Amino acid sequence: MSIFQRPHYTSEATQFIESLKAKNPQLEQSQRDGRALLWDKHVDRAVQQDTQAGRVAQKPYVYQTNA
Repeated sequence: MSIFQRPHYTSEATQFIESLKAKNPQLEQSQRDGRALLWDKHVDRAVQQDTQAGRVAQKPYVYQTNA
């Protein structure tokens, strides 16, 4: 046993999350659905490659004028 480990200790935050999941069992699935809605997208590699190929290099100091 490690000297830093507290046996049978759970923080208040962990207890709250566990009780929330016990009260609402579909909570994790709804979180996954929300993530899929916003983040898990199909990336079209051909379009991404075309976009990167069409970029123009930025000048080192964009505010400098050539007057």
